[in-house]
Amino acid sequence: MLSKPRPDRREKRPPKPLNPVRLNDLALHYVARFATSAAKLADYLRRKLRERGWEGDGDPAIAALVERFVAAGYVDDEAYARAKSGSLLRRGYGQRRVSQALGQAGIAEDLREEVRAGPNEQRAAAFAMAKKRRFGPFSAAPPDRPLREKQLAAMLRAGHPLDLARGVLGAATIEAAEAWAEEECE
Repeated sequence: MLSKPRPDRREKRPPKPLNPVRLNDLALHYVARFATSAAKLADYLRRKLRERGWEGDGDPAIAALVERFVAAGYVDDEAYARAKSGSLLRRGYGQRRVSQALGQAGIAEDLREEVRAGPNEQRAAAFAMAKKRRFGPFSAAPPDRPLREKQLAAMLRAGHPLDLARGVLGAATIEAAEAWAEEECE
C-alpha cells in the first residue's frame, strides 16, 4: 500500500544566505565543539558559504574571522598539532602518518617538525600498534612468512619506519617486545 504525501507538510525552505553575524555564530559554534586548526576552520566556513550563499564577498570575511579567532586564542595550531600528534601516536600510527594528518589539517611544516615524535615515542607507537592489532609476539599462533609480510606491510602503511616495524615484529615474546619498546634510543 502506497502512502500519499500529507498535505499539511510544508516544503523545506532554502537556508538564508550568510551574513557576518551568522558566519561568526557558525564559527563560534564550530570551535566550541571541535578542536581545530585555522585552516580547518577556514575550510569549514568556505563550505558553509558554498552551501548557503553570502550577502557579499566571503573570502576576506573568512580570513578576518579566522585571524580574529586565532588572536583571541579560540584556535591554536600548535596546541591542535600537539594534541593530534599525541592522539595518533597513542593509537599506534607512525610519524609519517602523523605528519600527513597534520599536513591535511593545514599545519605548517615547521610546526609539524616541532611536534615530531622522538625515537622513544615512535617505538612506543609501533609497540601500541602491534599490541592492538595482535601482530608479532601478540598473535595467538606464531605467524608464518606470508602473515608476517602482511603484518609488516600494515605497519609500513601505518607510517612506521622499516627498522621499527621489524624490531617489534621480530620480538620472540611479549616481554621481549616490551623491553624493545622501553629501550632508550639516542
